[in-house]
Amino acid sequence: MSRKPLIAGNWKMNLNHLEAIAVVQKLAFLIDDKDFEAVDVAVIPPFTDIRSVQTLIDGDRLRLLFGAQDLSPKNSGAFTGDISGVMLAKLGCTFVIVGHSERREHHNEDDSIVNSKVKAALANGISPILCVGESAAIRAENGEVAHVISQLKAALSGITPAQVKKIVIAYEPIWAIGTGNVATPEDAQSMAQAIRAQISKSAGAEIGERLRILYGGSVKSGTIREIMAGADVDGALVGGASLEPEEFARIAKFHR
Repeated sequence: MSRKPLIAGNWKMNLNHLEAIAVVQKLAFLIDDKDFEAVDVAVIPPFTDIRSVQTLIDGDRLRLLFGAQDLSPKNSGAFTGDISGVMLAKLGCTFVIVGHSERREHHNEDDSIVNSKVKAALANGISPILCVGESAAIRAENGEVAHVISQLKAALSGITPAQVKKIVIAYEPIWAIGTGNVATPEDAQSMAQAIRAQISKSAGAEIGERLRILYGGSVKSGTIREIMAGADVDGALVGGASLEPEEFARIAKFHR
C-alpha cells in the first residue's frame, strides 16, 4: 500500500503573523503542483499566525496544509490561555502536534495528558501528529525501542483502530532536536519499523501499513533523501529549517 509522504514544518515560537504570510507566499512560489502530487506539505505556525495562514491558503487556493502546535484536552471552559480543538477545527486545521518533547519537558505533560490531547484532536476531526522519542541517556542504555513503544501504547490507550487511521506518528529522538545531531538513516528506519510493527499488532496489519511515520530532529535538505530511503519512513517533522522557505522547499522536493 502506497503512503503519500508528509513534510510538516513546526515553526515553534517563531514568526509573527506578517512574517508568516511572507513565508507562506514564498513557499507557494517555490513548491509547485508536481511536488504536491508527490508529497503533502504542511506548515504548523504559532496560534497567533493560524488565522492569517488560513486566510491566505484558502483565499489563494494554495495546496499547502496547515495545523497547530498544541491543543487543550477540553473543548471550552475556564482554562485561561488554552486553545481548544473546537477552535482549531473551525480554523480548518488539518493537523495538531501532540506530545512534542518540548511540551513534555517544559510543561510537564505526561503520557495521560498526551492521551487526552490525542482524543481531543480526533473528537474534533483533526489528525494528531503524535510525537515520541527517547533521550540520549535512554539510547545509551539501548532502551530506546522499549521507551518509544511504551509512549506509543500510553498515548493510544482507548483509541480505536478506526481512529488510529487518522493519526500520524513522528519519531523525534530528543538528543537530535535542535542539536544539529541527526539520527542515522538506519536509526530512523529501525524505529519506524518498530512503531509500525506495534501499530500492526494493536490495530491490525492493514492500519499499520497505512500509518504515516515521520522522522524529526535537525532535518536538513542535505540529509532528507537518506532519511526517506527507509521503507517505513514516510516524511519529516522539520523544525528550524522550516523557518527558511528556500530550505524547507528543498526538503519538500526530496523526491526530485
